[in-house]
Amino acid sequence: MEDATLTAIATSPWLVPALFALVVGDAFLVVLPSESAVVALAALHATTGAPALWLVLLTASAGAVCGDALCYGIGRRVGLDRWAWQRDGRIGRALRRVEGAVRTRTAVLVFTARYVPFARIAVNLAAGAGRVPLGRFLPLSLGAGIAWAGVNAGVGALVGGAFGDRPLVGVLVSVPVAITVGLVVDRVIAAVESRRRARG
Repeated sequence: MEDATLTAIATSPWLVPALFALVVGDAFLVVLPSESAVVALAALHATTGAPALWLVLLTASAGAVCGDALCYGIGRRVGLDRWAWQRDGRIGRALRRVEGAVRTRTAVLVFTARYVPFARIAVNLAAGAGRVPLGRFLPLSLGAGIAWAGVNAGVGALVGGAFGDRPLVGVLVSVPVAITVGLVVDRVIAAVESRRRARG
């Protein structure tokens, strides 16, 4: 992909709605690369000046909150065991882990689940099914969404900026760096949770 193509993508009028849809969809389909998209766009901003970084942050944060709210609404309306995917596999196991704790540890779970595969959908569904008040859930979701978007955009901008006028290289390097950061965060959260359960 040539730099001119990347610049065209960065200035496309479809960029914002596409990013928003991707982040919302990631609330349900963990295979969607919303983190990578935010990182890549921030790296593009650092090397080309487009898209505007504030627009990437705003769009990603809004998409994250909307996706969380949709999951919350599904959990509130249908519960946690209506469909097979809620009972089986990684999502089913994640739901069982957070179901009992979501009312007492809402803030910790909402913020940490953002960085753990399958945990985000489990926490949001469980929060809805557990009747966590929406007035409590949404501000936490907003804070977690802003933090998530900020971390990914920060990595992209920092790494992308190191490559000056080579936007393609900046994107190609920044995405693996962000994935590595995410894996490290995932491992740290898992270790903390394991120690907490062992003490409990």
